[in-house]
Amino acid sequence: MSSASTLGVAVVGTGRMGADHVRRLATVVSGARVAAVVDVDPERVKRVAATVEGCAAYTDPAAAMADDSVDALLVASPGPAHEATLLAALDRGLPVLCEKPLTPDPESALRVVAAEAGLGRRRVQVGFMRRYDADYLRLKELLAAGTYGRTLMLHNRHRNPASPPGFTDRMTVDDSLVHEIDVTRWLLAEEITAVRALRPAPSGQAPRGLQDPQLFVFETAGGRLVDTELFVNCGFGYQVSCEAVAERGTARIGEDHGLLTNTAGRWGGEITPGFEQRFEGAYDRQVQRWVDATRRGEVEGPSCWDGYAAAAVCAAGVRAQATGERVEVALAERPALYR
Repeated sequence: MSSASTLGVAVVGTGRMGADHVRRLATVVSGARVAAVVDVDPERVKRVAATVEGCAAYTDPAAAMADDSVDALLVASPGPAHEATLLAALDRGLPVLCEKPLTPDPESALRVVAAEAGLGRRRVQVGFMRRYDADYLRLKELLAAGTYGRTLMLHNRHRNPASPPGFTDRMTVDDSLVHEIDVTRWLLAEEITAVRALRPAPSGQAPRGLQDPQLFVFETAGGRLVDTELFVNCGFGYQVSCEAVAERGTARIGEDHGLLTNTAGRWGGEITPGFEQRFEGAYDRQVQRWVDATRRGEVEGPSCWDGYAAAAVCAAGVRAQATGERVEVALAERPALYR
């Protein structure tokens, strides 16, 4: 399409994330409009479509892809539905921004990788939005410049106030730890080769049957160690932080200071209540960059290979979680398209 044209986007999935992306495309992002929304729930998709002038409502992604006003897809449906939608979009040559996960397992993710590699060009960007967060971008720039020498370790914290109903041990890896998996690969520019999972005494705040908190340790191809404290029922707010330890210094992001007050003999501030507030700017920046690149006929950002590699590490993490053993990560050969 012409870079001067407005990008017609079909948002697939109108749940919590999909509805927020509809709002973002309609009110925040420039150069795009919501041409269609898709959801298996016919009443919900009609309600969401009614919030945007000229927006069509569909219950089948294929119908939206056949709409002449649709130039690109933003996929925010549940992970198990991603593979079919992505393969259909690739078959039509449509550009896609796909919320993580690319797919829920490495086998299906590899099929998407193979389909895109067969085209000989990238069409899919995976929605690892932390790569667009201002603090993470500054940390990436610092580490890439080698200002403090070689990076030796990363220390991550990932805390949520409470987990949603039905949240399982596996979901702590696939839905939460996956973000630290991606930022580790991105910040260090190398693959994760092995995973260990450690289980401290569980919190009394954790729902029955859920191990919480947990500590995961990654080994990387360059011999670095990365630990992540994952605490999804901390009870007091949402905290995500990362500290890089290098040869001649350290750098830390994610300290949630904001406004500090002093009153009545006490001092304090606020803790971010959820991921939407903490990463709102990152989501906005990610979607705007995707729209801009798509209008230029380009694809940037996290690739299908990044989505596959994250799925492979998640699979190893789930095994480590279940067995208590060190589990090596098995990766297929990387296609030339992603080198």
